[in-house]
Amino acid sequence: MFYYLIAIFVILLDQFTKWLIVNNMFLGESITIIDHVLYITSHRNRGAAWGILQGQMWLFYVITIVVIVGIMFYLHKAARGKMLLGVSLALMLGGAIGNFIDRVLRKEVVDFIHTYIFSYNFPVFNIADSALVIGVILLMIQMLLEERRSKEKLYGENGTHHS
Repeated sequence: MFYYLIAIFVILLDQFTKWLIVNNMFLGESITIIDHVLYITSHRNRGAAWGILQGQMWLFYVITIVVIVGIMFYLHKAARGKMLLGVSLALMLGGAIGNFIDRVLRKEVVDFIHTYIFSYNFPVFNIADSALVIGVILLMIQMLLEERRSKEKLYGENGTHHS
């Protein structure tokens, strides 16, 4: 249940911030937060990351439903007793549902976080995207930790095999 609360928090925060953008900014309008680093920019995306697959909503519906079902399955089967795995899956679930709501209701995703990282004009994103990325990073950390534990069990703490 705790993990679903995280997912719900992500969805609510994502949808609230998107509502603020849609109702208070013109499309393309930008507000400087930190000059040359961070802006709030009203943007819409009818595709996936970096605008790929523009207008392929049916594909996004199918993929997102499969992803949501898969994440929920793993939350029930694999996350018991594994806090990091559960949190990572909850973040991914909230992010996937947040963008799915946009695609269903608006036929586009509302993006607004606009950054320049080391002078690179990073594509505009949103809270759901952030939750997805953080969730994937935490999942990779979980996988690395599990691999390490598995090797320690097999070879011992110092990395040599014991018979």
